[in-house]
Amino acid sequence: MEKHITYKEKIILGNLSKERLDSILYTSSKIHDSGKRIDFLSKYFLGTPYKDHTLIGDINTPEVFIINLETVDCFTFIDQIEAMRLSSSFFEFKENLKRLRYKGGDVSFEKRNHFFSDWIEFNSDYIEDVTEKIGGNTIMRSKKILNEKDDGTFFLPGIPISERFIYYIPTNALNDLILKSLRTGDYIGIYSTENGLDVSHVGILVQKKEAIYLRHASSIKKKVIDEDFNEHIIEKSGIIIFRSRDIESYY
Repeated sequence: MEKHITYKEKIILGNLSKERLDSILYTSSKIHDSGKRIDFLSKYFLGTPYKDHTLIGDINTPEVFIINLETVDCFTFIDQIEAMRLSSSFFEFKENLKRLRYKGGDVSFEKRNHFFSDWIEFNSDYIEDVTEKIGGNTIMRSKKILNEKDDGTFFLPGIPISERFIYYIPTNALNDLILKSLRTGDYIGIYSTENGLDVSHVGILVQKKEAIYLRHASSIKKKVIDEDFNEHIIEKSGIIIFRSRDIESYY
């Protein structure tokens, strides 16, 4: 019996056709190393324009399932790349994005994974938090009441608060040993000191011969760029590191 679809879909592929995306995903599925696969896929989106609030849905507005490869914000950039990483076709990409973006694949504002740490809470089959393993005794732990502002109001009305411990590596503790432990394809969250938030920005780490880069949708440059990692984080409080699990197929 077919599942009744109760939500709208909006698919914007930009310069890509479904056939071209199928081809890219099939090719990437043959790259066995998850980090190299993420690098391969995310390169296609260098230069993609940045746009904030690319998703539709809130307490008063029905959620729309959106694939938007024409414009991205920092989070839709990485969740679409991770869904592609799990897929070998456009059809699988759609299904994996639903699973990754929404708890249980249930497309609704209430079930959307709004916070970076939701990936570990609800997508641990795909992603692991390697911050503690890499950071060792440099790790800091912060108790967060996610979604609650200092004045008791919510960042996202209609979404319950969630008490969570966030582990991060302070920027001033990022020594050569830690930096060498980072891998291409790691998802980097910039730790937020603001109450109610876990991160202020996210991106993908890329190791190159000359330096380490953060591939991210930049609100300053207004597009997806590779930026020197050390320069980007120099005035930030710290980082959280998530890593994709090496499993061939989730669909």
